[in-house]
Amino acid sequence: MECSHFCSKYMPISEPARMETTCSTQFSSFRPLVDVKHPKFSSFKGISPKASFASAPNNIHVPKIGSSSVEQQKLGAADLVYEISGTNSRGLLSRNSRILDAFDDEYGGVIVDSERLPASKYVFASMLRFSVSHWKAKEKKGIWLKLPAEKSDLVPVAVKEGFEYHHAEKGYVMLTYWLPEGPSMLPGNASHQVGVGGFVVNDNNEVLVVREKYSAPAFVGLWKIPTGFIAESEEIYTGAVREVKEETGIDTEFLEVVAFRHVQNVAFEKSDLFFICMLKPLSARITVDDNEIQAAKWMPLVEFVEQPLILEDCMFKKVIDICIARLGKCYCGLSVHQLASRFDGKISTLYYNVVDSYDTNCIGN
Repeated sequence: MECSHFCSKYMPISEPARMETTCSTQFSSFRPLVDVKHPKFSSFKGISPKASFASAPNNIHVPKIGSSSVEQQKLGAADLVYEISGTNSRGLLSRNSRILDAFDDEYGGVIVDSERLPASKYVFASMLRFSVSHWKAKEKKGIWLKLPAEKSDLVPVAVKEGFEYHHAEKGYVMLTYWLPEGPSMLPGNASHQVGVGGFVVNDNNEVLVVREKYSAPAFVGLWKIPTGFIAESEEIYTGAVREVKEETGIDTEFLEVVAFRHVQNVAFEKSDLFFICMLKPLSARITVDDNEIQAAKWMPLVEFVEQPLILEDCMFKKVIDICIARLGKCYCGLSVHQLASRFDGKISTLYYNVVDSYDTNCIGN
């Protein structure tokens, strides 16, 4: 059974439209992803670029002088990279290298240095063509080409040479080129957006709810829990606490993830993960965010669950039933645990459930 109301807030009205103008629902995230910078990338999964430059053969190549071609006429000293004995240098008066500065990644690929691109698109076109041939001869895998906004005139040049769009952010566009025969093994762009919702109940058995300024006609007047997207490099549990604070001014403490929803083909054909978090209120005075929230209040739990939209929607009803079961200590959610992993040497946040005999917060069934 499809419960379309549950995710309607994520649905864009049109491709260029902002998320803020889309419809809202009970447990949908409101704002679009905030200025997400590009992830580290590689020819396969995950990237740690090695600080090595691609180089031409270990001798000096001097281009022909007096060429009447457009590319030769456009060559300028500021656009050239020079090389002697395989070592890149910018202080030598010899025009020899036609290879773009780049790093080797850990998976046999190449990451073009976006900070050392030639200023002229004619020089770039010549160097890019030569570089692709050179890296193909070296049996490199994928090429990652990040073009900053100020170098946008180089995009059609790269596309003409066979590069494909990978993703774009506010300040750049990323293009890729798979060199070997066969399908590309480069990882795709991010496939999901992640939202959070905070279920906050005080000692008076009242739920913290909001009424949003912008919503579809079918949801006008609906009181819902605070929701939103997590930001770049933000944990699920901290994102839930932040969203509640921003929309209502209420300070909270994260308790557990009680459920999460996964749906495909939402905003811009991406999939969506939405985490419902149980939060403990640490304050009571409400301060409404005027930019997106029309009103906020503490609403009796009984009154909240009896809203027609919740009673009539299978997804809403199930989520509320789970939250109520957690309040009654008849259901155990997923708590936060910080653990180190030798695979990547980083501290990870692992969400899992542990039921101990001394745990009075969660009895379970």
